[in-house]
Amino acid sequence: MLKIERSRFGKDAEALQPEVSSSQKELWNAVNGFLRRHSSIFMLVLPLALSLGVVYVFVAPIKYTAKAELIIDIGKVQSFELLQPPASTAVTADPIAVDTQVQVLKSEGIASSVIKDLHLVGDPEFTGVRGSLFHPLVKMISSLFGSPKPKTSSQLEEAALGIFKKNLTIVKSPGTYLIEIYYLSLGADRAATIANAVAEAYISSLLEAKYQAAQRATIWLQKRSDELREQVSAAERAAVDYRANNNILDTGGAEKKLVNQQQLGELTSALIQARGQTAEAKARMDRANSIILARRADDAKMEPPTIADSLHNEVITRLRENYLDLSVKEAEFSSRYGKQHLAVIRIREKMRDINDSIDSELHRISETYKSEYEIAKSREEAAQKGLSDIVLESNATSEAQITLHTLESYTQTYRNLYENLMQRYTASIQQQTFPLTEARIITSATAPTKNCQPNFLVVVSISLVGGLLSAFCVGAFRDMSDHVFRTVGQIETAIQAECIGVLPIVKQSINSSPANSRQAQGPRTIARAPIPFWQIVDTPFSQFSEAIRSMKMAADLYGISRSNKVIGVTSSLPKEGKSTLAAALALNIAIGQSRVVLVDCDLRNPSLSRCLAPNAKEGLLEVLSDWISVDEVIWKDPSTNMAFLPVVMESPIAHSGDVLGAVRTTQLFENLRERYDYIVVDLSPLAPVADVRATAGFIDSYIFVIEWGKTKIEMTERVLKSASGVYERLIGVALNKANENWLRRFGSYHGQYYPD
Repeated sequence: MLKIERSRFGKDAEALQPEVSSSQKELWNAVNGFLRRHSSIFMLVLPLALSLGVVYVFVAPIKYTAKAELIIDIGKVQSFELLQPPASTAVTADPIAVDTQVQVLKSEGIASSVIKDLHLVGDPEFTGVRGSLFHPLVKMISSLFGSPKPKTSSQLEEAALGIFKKNLTIVKSPGTYLIEIYYLSLGADRAATIANAVAEAYISSLLEAKYQAAQRATIWLQKRSDELREQVSAAERAAVDYRANNNILDTGGAEKKLVNQQQLGELTSALIQARGQTAEAKARMDRANSIILARRADDAKMEPPTIADSLHNEVITRLRENYLDLSVKEAEFSSRYGKQHLAVIRIREKMRDINDSIDSELHRISETYKSEYEIAKSREEAAQKGLSDIVLESNATSEAQITLHTLESYTQTYRNLYENLMQRYTASIQQQTFPLTEARIITSATAPTKNCQPNFLVVVSISLVGGLLSAFCVGAFRDMSDHVFRTVGQIETAIQAECIGVLPIVKQSINSSPANSRQAQGPRTIARAPIPFWQIVDTPFSQFSEAIRSMKMAADLYGISRSNKVIGVTSSLPKEGKSTLAAALALNIAIGQSRVVLVDCDLRNPSLSRCLAPNAKEGLLEVLSDWISVDEVIWKDPSTNMAFLPVVMESPIAHSGDVLGAVRTTQLFENLRERYDYIVVDLSPLAPVADVRATAGFIDSYIFVIEWGKTKIEMTERVLKSASGVYERLIGVALNKANENWLRRFGSYHGQYYPD
């Protein structure tokens, strides 16, 4: 049909067709089949679930929900930070800290505080007397076993705590530091009161926690400050004692120099000054000595002016002036009176006297300079000695001063710790007096005007979903616990065999009349009793007849590649309809104008022989014993010309498998092959007896019959696995006694095509 449509409409039609994958089709078929298969369960469970939901809406107690809102200002709730200054900036809240506060709000401490403040212990709502839908029923059942004992106070508190926590909901608003407090109660005012009480109890708990922490910190700080005060005093005393023991004194002032340090500076300055004075005295002495030595070496003597300019002496200066005056006169008189004049000679004598006086003064000055040099040198040596002593003393003092600096550093450290601790102590006292919390109420709960429970739409939706899930679970459990064959797919999946026919339940032949029900006149004529397989003759267009014809077609197709004259019909267990199916198959072949013989080889329960030839005296066993020929025991149906070889047993045969496996049996069937086109053999079931396994010598192929809804899958797999000869020659499987109404729930079943 698909090819015809494509040829008519071309590629456009192909493009318009929806593309559905095979997996989607399989999924849709599975869902559709499940719903059709268990429609009765859904039709029963869904109305029941909806009814229960509606009943719950009308009988459930009305409840209200009130909401209060808190905001967390900082994330890390710190009662007291010892290492952080009191005036530090608050830390931004983080989500983990807010989640922690949510858990604090849910804690039993907050719940117990609210229950205690509002006196909720013993309240009917918090003891389970009110608000419980099943409490009257539980009370009635409990009364049957005697009057219950009154609850103790601890039991009442525990019950109130459980109900309180059950009705309390704390939610953190996503992406914010906002916490929403919801409380569910039977009364609107009660819900608002409890929601606000929870918020107040939470803030009070934070204040109490901060107060307790501040109080503990104050006690610790006070104890620690006393210890530090003693340590500071001890460190100061140690520094003072060490300074006294090591003669370390400071000179005061801004620089705080030690005495020896000041003395060292003064001595250094004095030594430098003394060295300068010594050098100066020595220079003067050396100058005077050099002049004296020069005058001694020069007979003419050095001119006085030169000496005066060198020494800058007042006496020499006056003598120089006199000498210059005489020198002027001597030159004047010499030019006037001559050099040998008496006046000139006297003047020259005076000039020599002045030179002698100058020499005497030079010797005196030299001795004076020498004395000054000795004094300056002695002063320099004294300063040098004093400086060396101070340096030695200063080295010892420096080593002691290092230790002193360490002691003073300890003292300063203890003093800083003490001062810092005193600041903390003051801040702790202030915080204990007026603690601050990081949470505050931004919206107080008000009494709601509309109830939240029971919500009709929510209850109905939950009932509908619950009903669907319940029905689905029941259906799935039913499928999982149903280990029998019900569909063709189960046959093909479980035993890997083709289902060649689905036969519906048939009670009896529709057109069988009382006249036809009696055995016809004449010897060995098959009786037309009201047996279902006669429907193949009476209603040839029924589904049963079409299924038998499909089985005949499958047998013919099986015989294309091999000889298939002898067809055995068997099943797992008795009463699965194998005998009816074998007779119907033989009748269908006979209607087709083929020579066919139906052989009853069920030596344990020959039901076909009792139905078709109830008055037979001889049969298959007598032929195998050579007591009688085959022609003398063959029964026939005059309307279809179908032949029937019955089996007559006066008593059960224990070794029926040996009879079927005997050579004489094989020879009999070889004789029947020559006389008939088809031989249909009704065999015994596979599970209870082993007769079918002995027929492999003369049976060409087998048809396996499965009763719909009765035959176990595990048993069928086991018996076919044990009978490998049957499985290897299996034409297919016939699903017998199928429930058409149930099969119509599957999309793959097309039984509705046939008329009723």
